[in-house]
Amino acid sequence: MRQENLTQETKGLKKKKLLLVGHANVGKSVIFSELTGKYVDVSNYPGTTVEISRGKFNGFELIDTPGISGVIPRSEDEKITFNFLANATPDDVLIQVCDAKNLKRSLLVTLTLAEARMPIVLDLNMFDEAEARGYRIDIERLSEILGIPVTRTVAVEGKGIEDLKNLIESAKKPSLSPVYNPLIENAIKEISSILSDIFGDRTRFVAVMLLSSNLAFVDEFLFDVDRAKRRAIKDIILKTQSQLSEPLSLVIIQTKSELAEKIFNEVVQIEKQGVLRQFRLGINDPAFHPVFGYFILAAVLFLMYQFVGKFAAGVVVDFFETKIFGQFLLPWLKKLLEGIPYPFFRDLLVGEYGLISMGLTYAFAIVFPIVTSFFIVFSILEDSGYLPRLGVLLNSTFEKIGLNGKAVVPMVLGLGCGTMATIVTRILETRRERIIATLLLALGIPCSAQLGVILGLFSAIGFKAFVLFLIVVGLQLALVGYLSSRIIPGKKSAFLAELPPYRMPALKNIYLKTLHRTKWFLKEAVPLFIIGTFILFTADKLGLLPLFTKAASPIVTGWLNLPEKAAESLVLGFLRRDYGTAGLFVLFEKGMMDKLQAFVSMVVITLFVPCIANFLVIVKERGVKVALAITLFVFSYAFFAGGIVNFLLRLFNVSF
Repeated sequence: MRQENLTQETKGLKKKKLLLVGHANVGKSVIFSELTGKYVDVSNYPGTTVEISRGKFNGFELIDTPGISGVIPRSEDEKITFNFLANATPDDVLIQVCDAKNLKRSLLVTLTLAEARMPIVLDLNMFDEAEARGYRIDIERLSEILGIPVTRTVAVEGKGIEDLKNLIESAKKPSLSPVYNPLIENAIKEISSILSDIFGDRTRFVAVMLLSSNLAFVDEFLFDVDRAKRRAIKDIILKTQSQLSEPLSLVIIQTKSELAEKIFNEVVQIEKQGVLRQFRLGINDPAFHPVFGYFILAAVLFLMYQFVGKFAAGVVVDFFETKIFGQFLLPWLKKLLEGIPYPFFRDLLVGEYGLISMGLTYAFAIVFPIVTSFFIVFSILEDSGYLPRLGVLLNSTFEKIGLNGKAVVPMVLGLGCGTMATIVTRILETRRERIIATLLLALGIPCSAQLGVILGLFSAIGFKAFVLFLIVVGLQLALVGYLSSRIIPGKKSAFLAELPPYRMPALKNIYLKTLHRTKWFLKEAVPLFIIGTFILFTADKLGLLPLFTKAASPIVTGWLNLPEKAAESLVLGFLRRDYGTAGLFVLFEKGMMDKLQAFVSMVVITLFVPCIANFLVIVKERGVKVALAITLFVFSYAFFAGGIVNFLLRLFNVSF
């Protein structure tokens, strides 16, 4: 990320800005929506792949900045937020949104923002959760200590939003700011004297940030600053560090932590909770117990299997495929098109590879009901508070494959969309971790649409087969992750988890989330289903399909022991993996594959190359060389692993 792109963006905005700042997952996006109403513009930050949401509020340009995890910019997202702060104008205002039940950690950010000398309003969001945990926060005293307006909200319920709006015009510059070791204070003055003409009131903020970071960041952040000045700043940092026994960043963080602790103890009282309330709040929670946690996970997977696999993929798909499309829509269309004198167009619409008979049938009769049911389950797991606990449960597993616990976030999101999850790998701090996570997402994390179809197929094969499938795919992820963590150089970073209390999922939230995700599926997937069908139709008319199936026969029919037509579905899997999976689903339904073949085909298509959209995002995020290397490896490994599974199942005479 080149610094000139960042500074041009922030300095080029002349309209006064209202910046939403805070940790990730504290409700900034909800408050952004409440403040902006309907006007929202989402675009990439110049020179990066990070999306920034912008809107309008009372003459301000409202910007939802990327979440920050601490007081030092590490990831690309955090650097953008710190850059916004460093290049702010005197008219700009900050709203720091914090998680009220994690006030101590949020105060570290508050003290960092205080050094930027900008008007701030502190919003204690999720205040109901803090009170449920027994936190009694003296807001008036907190406001008095910091010298800024403080309010409280429950953004998801719209509570306190009007009070927040009314306080924005009363935003003030904090009266409290950390005071460091005299050596560090002297270094801040020396750096400030060099940069004061560039950053103005924000100079102390920039100086502390540079002292907290490494020397490479000095060149990155001050890209357009004179080289001699950068060299002088580096000399100041090195001189100051040589006079301290501990790392500069640690000393700075400790100073802020001690002050944050002191403020927290003065304004917060914590009441003791009863046993029942402790369970609801996740204290001594069995969901991430090293033994009971896996029983709970197994129960969740079983219920998901019953609802998505048995009900949606069985009852609902059968109704749409047999009744709606099979007995009504397709016969009606074929009869309607009988009068068309051009067989080519009839075949294009309702033939073996027809846009309607195959493309739309796959999309709406098979995948759509399954995907919708999966989105319902996923929304319930999100709103209930279980997903963060799943992250804690699996943290130790991720550590064995070279990732920190943060990797649970993109992996879980990968069950929704691999493309989105690949972008989210930016939250991981090192390049090594981002590459490993991207590789594992491409290799064996099925997206929601594909997972839904997989569940549907295994509802017919049997639950035991589904359990074996999870074991097989899980072992591949563990093996590849372990080996890649040994091959790819670098270090892993620490993991901190925040657990929300258990909540009864609100029907309205589940409905809205499912509706939004379903609309996304229809918008993104259906056009590709049509394109994929057209490619197959064209290849069939040109006589290319028989050539392809013949060329692929040694691998598909020999090594994998699958029917030749399975090759078509594997090709479609690159366009969209759920489309390819749906094709294999249909082959099994038509009796063209037995249960053993269906099992092998699910292993291959799950470990298969990512869809084309995901591939393009990998190119964008990791670069062409890494993207090609990952794709080539995943493609080869999928067929290799599928063949081994086929051989072992037949060797040991396994049946389902």
